[in-house]
Amino acid sequence: MDKPLFDAVIFDLDGVITQTALVHSAAWKNMFDQYLKQREKKYAEPYIEFSHKQDYLKYVDGKPRYEGVRSFLQSRNIELPYGSPEDLPGEETICGIGNQKNRVFNQTLEAQGVKSYESTVCLMNELKEKGIRIGVASSSKNAGPVLTAAGLDQLIETRVDGVASAELNLRGKPEPDIFTTACDNLGVTYDRTVVVEDAESGVQAGSKGNFGLVLGLARENNELALLRNGADIVAKDIAEVGYEGIQEWFRSGLQQDQWTISYHDYDQGKEKTRETLLTVGNGYLGTRGAMEEVTAGEHNYPGTYMAGLYNRLVSKVAGEDIENEDFVNAINWLPVNFKVDGGKWLDINHIEILEANRTLNMRNGMLKKEMVVRDRDAKQTRIRSTRIVSMHDPHLMVLSYNITPLNYSGTISVKSCLSGDHINAGVERYKQLQQKHLKPVDSGHRDGCSFLSVATTQSEIQLSAAAMHRVRHNEHDIQPELINDDGEGIARISFDHLMNQGDTLTINKICSVYKSDDKGISDPAFSAISTVLENQDIEKILGDSTAAWNDIWTKIDIQLEGDRLAQKLLRLHMYHLLITTSPHNQHIDFGIPARGLHGEAYRGHIFWDELYILPFYNLHFPEIAKSIIMYRYRRLEEARKYAEAHGYDGAMFPWQSGSSGREETQVLHLNPVSGKWGPDHSSLQRHVSLAIAYNVWNYYWYSDDLDFMASNGAEMLAEICKFWASSQL
Repeated sequence: MDKPLFDAVIFDLDGVITQTALVHSAAWKNMFDQYLKQREKKYAEPYIEFSHKQDYLKYVDGKPRYEGVRSFLQSRNIELPYGSPEDLPGEETICGIGNQKNRVFNQTLEAQGVKSYESTVCLMNELKEKGIRIGVASSSKNAGPVLTAAGLDQLIETRVDGVASAELNLRGKPEPDIFTTACDNLGVTYDRTVVVEDAESGVQAGSKGNFGLVLGLARENNELALLRNGADIVAKDIAEVGYEGIQEWFRSGLQQDQWTISYHDYDQGKEKTRETLLTVGNGYLGTRGAMEEVTAGEHNYPGTYMAGLYNRLVSKVAGEDIENEDFVNAINWLPVNFKVDGGKWLDINHIEILEANRTLNMRNGMLKKEMVVRDRDAKQTRIRSTRIVSMHDPHLMVLSYNITPLNYSGTISVKSCLSGDHINAGVERYKQLQQKHLKPVDSGHRDGCSFLSVATTQSEIQLSAAAMHRVRHNEHDIQPELINDDGEGIARISFDHLMNQGDTLTINKICSVYKSDDKGISDPAFSAISTVLENQDIEKILGDSTAAWNDIWTKIDIQLEGDRLAQKLLRLHMYHLLITTSPHNQHIDFGIPARGLHGEAYRGHIFWDELYILPFYNLHFPEIAKSIIMYRYRRLEEARKYAEAHGYDGAMFPWQSGSSGREETQVLHLNPVSGKWGPDHSSLQRHVSLAIAYNVWNYYWYSDDLDFMASNGAEMLAEICKFWASSQL
């Protein structure tokens, strides 16, 4: 028999062990409806009855009684004094109303008795037999009488309820205090403890407490709500999981969770941040985690950024011509969209989303999405997509996009493109400036590939991307008629296909991208097309990329015990470092931008941040660290000119660096409070030169690279020392 991999289970009471959740809901409704009717008569307020789904589950369920009263009243914009727990039931205070609810609950409970969930009791008995500790954590002050009435006292080793919370001054759900206190009482660690909850506030508490497993019971068909609020596993009944299911989570599920970040909803207000966190990349390029169907706007911002891709533009600001160099949003290789029976193209922000799940696997750099949407004609469609930017071949990207009609048959129209007609629009305060960095060069189709070439308007770097589309219907290859629709700065394909309900249409999109300043590249369009034609085996592309990631993680992974959140955060930080600067960067003349290959903030400029980052590369990838320092060395002459222009000797490196090594700090800055432009003095910061000297010395002590010091490092140190010596005169 397998040894238990967990030590304790802390159960919520109502809705988990006992069938009293509906009794509570009925008591809350009875009490609030009476009170709201009183307010209608007393204050002439319109009466809107208390709803189980909209009010109880959202504002009351799982919370301490008085907090539940406060939360619901706030939702109705009703303010009452808190009062005292000794207030009479029905008194117009938060405590008085809460006490009235308790009176109604006890009356109902006395009349109806207590029923338990048989499956939960069976699991509790099994846990007891295996020596696993059992506790109850409940916001209810009636937990003791309820457990006694249910005859379950003998199974419970500790009970932290509303009474104990008041005595110990514990915070109620969604804070984890009652669960952590139950663990402390049992003498068990949080990482080897399971929390079982049926309320949104309860799974939030379990998630905040960093427990080994938060198991949500969807008694109200609220699976998605529980997942969105922090449940690791959701089931309608605990029997669906059982002891073996919990064991399996601690055996493999927990390990998988520590390699992934997931979102179980689509939240417009958080989407741009999530797109950043879901970025995939390989150091040569990074692609934000924007959905394939979206365009740049208030809630979404697709972006692909390539190491070293800068462009300068002049803008008229406050009556002056101001030149800024920007990190360019390169060719967007992601766009795929569809419409049904000649309707509108899918717009994520204007359609009903029934399900939305996205998971980034940091172990292999793979981003997966699954959504179910319903249009105005009630047609439901499942969308699945998988994407990677290859860590094996820096120029390769793969997108697999699947469409399944769930409740209809009809014609699915699909379009897919490579797009270069956009502007840099990722930073709100830059929008007053000129941001059109790309101009069209060529587009079309060659050897079965779509291709697009654009160039930066000032730096004259040509970008070329190619895409090969393979289409399958229910696992059978099809050759749909491709309708070419090329536009300026866009290479597009589109086709129509008749689908039956339950069929799946798969569009596999293999892409490649090159820059004209890549080492050894004379014709980026030819290179992009050739790379796509030579790489038609998607499974091999995925396998090679996974193997490359495995090699990286073998070198860098840090494994922790006892803190699942810290473990995930460590890997998340390392993942984002590696998609910004990877072994591919050994051969790229580029530093580490302040926001990585994730966006346009700080214009993609390079500050002194590598001071904090290079020790990681010194330890694991010294050749990468050397390449970052060589980026500075190649701009040493520019740093000498900068020092001389300010009356100093030696080399003074700029506060913000880009392509050439000159000072790229903006001359004018938009004050986000006043909305006015004013002088920007941040270029007066000089400590970047000290950081570079520190990085040179630190790299030498890590690597013992005497050849580097003799040919490059010593010269940099000497020039920086000259600068500081002259600045003291």
